[in-house]
Amino acid sequence: MRTPYQRDRDRIVHSKSFRRLKHKTQVFIAPEGDHYRTRLTHTLEVSGIARTIARGLRLNEDLAEAVSLGHDLGHTPFGHAGEEVLDGILRDLGAGGFRHNEQSARVVEVLENDGRGLNLTWEVRDGIRNHCGDLVPATLEAQIVHLADRIAYVNHDIDDALRAGLLTLADLPAGPVTLLGGSGSERIDTLVHDVVDTSRERGVIVQTPEVGAALDDLRNFLFQTIYPQALEEAGGEKIRRLITELMEHFLAHPENLPGAPPSGGAPAGRFELVRAAADYVAGMTDRYAQRMYLELFMPNCWDNL
Repeated sequence: MRTPYQRDRDRIVHSKSFRRLKHKTQVFIAPEGDHYRTRLTHTLEVSGIARTIARGLRLNEDLAEAVSLGHDLGHTPFGHAGEEVLDGILRDLGAGGFRHNEQSARVVEVLENDGRGLNLTWEVRDGIRNHCGDLVPATLEAQIVHLADRIAYVNHDIDDALRAGLLTLADLPAGPVTLLGGSGSERIDTLVHDVVDTSRERGVIVQTPEVGAALDDLRNFLFQTIYPQALEEAGGEKIRRLITELMEHFLAHPENLPGAPPSGGAPAGRFELVRAAADYVAGMTDRYAQRMYLELFMPNCWDNL
């Protein structure tokens, strides 16, 4: 009864990695309030935008949805702060660095289902691996996800920053707001219509230059102001130390990694050990990483303090 892409979607939704996204940071770490986005709600917003654009262009909505739902499965705890720390550690160890899009592909190809992966179609795996940065996915549907991801997080991160009191509407760059709209819903509506209308006319997934530039201006504003401020207010240096010390512990004590031999010992080879430690730490939720840190490094007598 299901197409291959519908099966892919269902395998992703039923995976443990997908369920963990509800306890992974989007931008605001352990916020005081129930209405801030998590990595899971971000994923759902991307999926809704991607399906709308795919429908407007008469492309495969199921493929766009499957890529959307799987695109952030490899994100670390504590958002981009965790990713930056793991990237630096792996580079220092000669393991090539860490990128969440590559980790997301690794999750669905290798780590899920007790090491057997999810057996997803090539198109979905390609879209997950190439959904961000300067990478270009092979399918039009995955290219839609590339834009939908940016449209979603730029607008919902502004909304969360307003809710957190980190900025006011007057702080936003005036030009992009005038062009795209004063509210998140207005901006998303403008951006989606621009992608659909322009892509239908040109036969490729593209924005008009002025609208694309306005979106980039808002994105750069967030990276230069809101993201650093949100991280430091949450205790950025403590988060960096937490991730670093967890990695150091598991590299020194591989017997504590999941799946380690009962008798102890490391995975075969130094690279395999580093990869196994990074997989474990990257897969943690924020709260699990905090709990693991307390178990490993805090005296037992402090449990009830």
